[in-house]
Amino acid sequence: MISKNQIKLIRQLEQKKFRRREGLFVAEGPKVVGDLMKRWQPHSVFATDDYAAPQPGVEVQRITADELHRISFLQHPQQVVALFPLPAAQLPPQDATLQGVADGTSLVLALDGVQDPGNLGTIIRLADWFGIGTILCSDDTADAWNPKVVQATMGSIARVDIVYCQLPALLDRLPAGVPVYGTLLDGDNIYAQPLTAGGIIIMGNEGNGLSAEVRRRVNRRLLIPSFNTGDTAESLNVAIATAIICSEFRRR
Repeated sequence: MISKNQIKLIRQLEQKKFRRREGLFVAEGPKVVGDLMKRWQPHSVFATDDYAAPQPGVEVQRITADELHRISFLQHPQQVVALFPLPAAQLPPQDATLQGVADGTSLVLALDGVQDPGNLGTIIRLADWFGIGTILCSDDTADAWNPKVVQATMGSIARVDIVYCQLPALLDRLPAGVPVYGTLLDGDNIYAQPLTAGGIIIMGNEGNGLSAEVRRRVNRRLLIPSFNTGDTAESLNVAIATAIICSEFRRR
């Protein structure tokens, strides 16, 4: 049986201010919860009798299907809801990932004001698929620990480091000449440009693209061209554009 206070806590974690206050985020379903358990020890696990924890020694509080519906953020709850501690979000001054970017061995994604939780979750999943281990997020990017984002990653959030920072200041820390790619309407056709094995790929806001501050720091401007010579879509969804760009980098 689950208490009223526990239900209240879980429901409050839908909001960023309560996630920060409690230091917890919510994950749901055997697949997502199982992947997160491989990296982090859960704070608490609430599950129906048909759920079996994939990790030994995990304490599970058994609840009814009705109670699961009361605490779930999904239309169709999936056996288990778990609370995990919020990971540390600080980037050390001599972070190995930035060193890898500087010496050309690491490819990193950066998101500048991406605000739709579904887009963010999909981009995290794409980063996992294409072997990109770090995503740098501007402070106005959606919160990666929103239940909708966590669910959309399908567990990939356990394998990708998410770092919130002031992007312009971070870009200024990079040595001169480090490739900083940005997708811009006046960019150069990505299929005709040389692409490096290391660098930072920046994706912008769904409606406004890259902010002026970040745009000024881009030194390699890219464009995904439209192959429709008549009337066509105004732009691509940011998650779809990210998939195309990451695929082209990895294809090279």
